[in-house]
Amino acid sequence: MRLDARRAAEARMRWFGLWDSYFVICYLLTTGLVFTSGVPQGHRVVAIGALTLIVPWYAGLGRPLMRHRTSDRRNTVFAAGLFVLFGVAAAVDLMSAFALFALVPMLMMSLAARAAVVTAVLGNLVPVTMLWVQGGGAAGPLVLFVLLVSLLGIALSVLLGLWIKRVVRQNEEHAALIDELRQNRERVARLSRQAGISAERERLAREIHDTLAQSLISIISLVQAVDAEVETAPATAREHLALVGRVAKESLVEARAFVADRTPASLRESSLAQALRRQADGLTAQSGLLVRFAVEGVERPLPMAAGVVLLRAAQEAGANVRKHAEARTVDMVLRFGEGQVGLRIADDGKGFATEQGEFATSEERGGSGPGGSADEDGGGGFGLRGMAARVAETGGVMSVVSERGAGTVVEVRIPLAETVDDAGAGPDAARTDTTRADADLAGALGKGRR
Repeated sequence: MRLDARRAAEARMRWFGLWDSYFVICYLLTTGLVFTSGVPQGHRVVAIGALTLIVPWYAGLGRPLMRHRTSDRRNTVFAAGLFVLFGVAAAVDLMSAFALFALVPMLMMSLAARAAVVTAVLGNLVPVTMLWVQGGGAAGPLVLFVLLVSLLGIALSVLLGLWIKRVVRQNEEHAALIDELRQNRERVARLSRQAGISAERERLAREIHDTLAQSLISIISLVQAVDAEVETAPATAREHLALVGRVAKESLVEARAFVADRTPASLRESSLAQALRRQADGLTAQSGLLVRFAVEGVERPLPMAAGVVLLRAAQEAGANVRKHAEARTVDMVLRFGEGQVGLRIADDGKGFATEQGEFATSEERGGSGPGGSADEDGGGGFGLRGMAARVAETGGVMSVVSERGAGTVVEVRIPLAETVDDAGAGPDAARTDTTRADADLAGALGKGRR
């Protein structure tokens, strides 16, 4: 916008440069005609002197007024001075009337429209008036000819004046629009920056909630278990401490990944099915629940965005089951369908009151489950809202179905394009699960937890 303003100023300067050139040409032509006229030499000197005085009068007073478009008493003084000097020149030599080609535009640019038109009309009547006075009041052929020329000059002056006023008004409107556009652009830039900051805060909040917060809760639970087992079952306590270390390392990797806005480490190293299987085994190890994981349909590479959403949904739902559901078993099913992929997580916990397809927080519904809040302090169900926001960003649908005493079912469905960019998808589903030993260890630890 500064560039637009500078260009507008440069355009005005170029326009005034052209006008100055036109004014100089009019002055030179008029003084040349006066110099070659047949009037006495003294009259020529007076006329040329009056015309020459118009130059500094315009340069010192009129030009700044017209450039800055000021409107005060100085405009009237400038117009009156022009009229007097022109009247003196025209009174001694009618050839000075050609100066009207420069004076009329100056009057139009320095006065209001009505006053400028009136002054221009009077200026065009000066030559015929002087000729009529010099002829003793007789209306000869020359007087009539000059009168016709003056009338034509009046018409041209009025049209020229109206055109100049319109151009000036349009320039002022354009300047106002440019200023308004500059302000709007600045406002849009400010709002865009604020929206970007809010979006980044939302992203970090979701990532922290779905990764670090859940991992810290798991670590706290494991440390509490170690504290209870350190004297009675030291071997089990050491195994739980090893699990604490593994969870902490995974959390550190996740933290580095989302700060850098990269793909979760679990999806970079394996397929979505393998990542979800490890998530299920980890939930078993940390809570002692029986978590069953299955894949339905033909497993295939997925867009990374869909994989991240499903993984985070599994993490959030698992954390809620562990904290609130008081369940014994959890079934986690990854479904590959025609044009979509879905994840279904069902538990046999206490459930909560809700309707088909509706999700709510445990604080709002009086119960808990996969659809409830996983916040340690009951922070209003941010995890659920974050899950729903993630799913919505991919064009998917999330539903939570639950009844008191009948468990809870969370289902996420994400539409897929006909073709999937393998470069953006996870590894091949047939990859060997290199974490099977960890899963076996997690199962053993889960028995210890029971």
